[in-house]
Amino acid sequence: MQVQMQGLSKVFIKGQERIDVLTDLNLDIAAGDRISIVGESGSGKSTFLHILGTLDRPSSGKVLLDGQDVFSRPAREVDALRNREIGFIFQFHHLLPDHNALYNVMMPAIIAGANPRAAEARAESLLRKVGLGARLTHKPGKLSGGEQQRVAIARAMMRQPALLLADEPTGNLDPRTSGTVLEMMLALHEEVGSTLVVVTHSRDLANQFSRRLNLVGGRFEERS
Repeated sequence: MQVQMQGLSKVFIKGQERIDVLTDLNLDIAAGDRISIVGESGSGKSTFLHILGTLDRPSSGKVLLDGQDVFSRPAREVDALRNREIGFIFQFHHLLPDHNALYNVMMPAIIAGANPRAAEARAESLLRKVGLGARLTHKPGKLSGGEQQRVAIARAMMRQPALLLADEPTGNLDPRTSGTVLEMMLALHEEVGSTLVVVTHSRDLANQFSRRLNLVGGRFEERS
């Protein structure tokens, strides 16, 4: 999926205080590209990702996905686009605690009305690819942090998203597990051919990407 941002700004008002989080952002991401975004805590990285993922709206400016102005569409069409085309990986996994790994991965397809047997087969295949073939029936409470993150990655890839967004995907993991999770995320990204945007505070993780952006003062700086 090709991504374009044109004059994007986000402002929060708290009482009498105006907080300019993002300021006149312009960004082009080619379809299939993968980029990392770093910045200090509070720099607006998560806000940017939420707008890109259509979970939040900008105060001004446009977000174009494959040339279409996404926020000019009715809300129900934006919701449908998000479920069909965008995958999310969060620092906190947001897995359903009362359901096993297999069902957690199946969930996006079930919500979309997919055939349950087909959804189960794909979910199992994805879990095996991320090394969890022996954990299919385990609930999140029985999985380690790294295993839960792998479930979250498989869930994000369930519908083969055109755009994959990751917010601090290794933030709560030890260095060894972080490396394993990153390798799996990149491998699945390559397999599907999705556009990948990763927000992180880790310079080491960011340096694994050929294109790196630094968010400073509400604007992007390209890093060499």
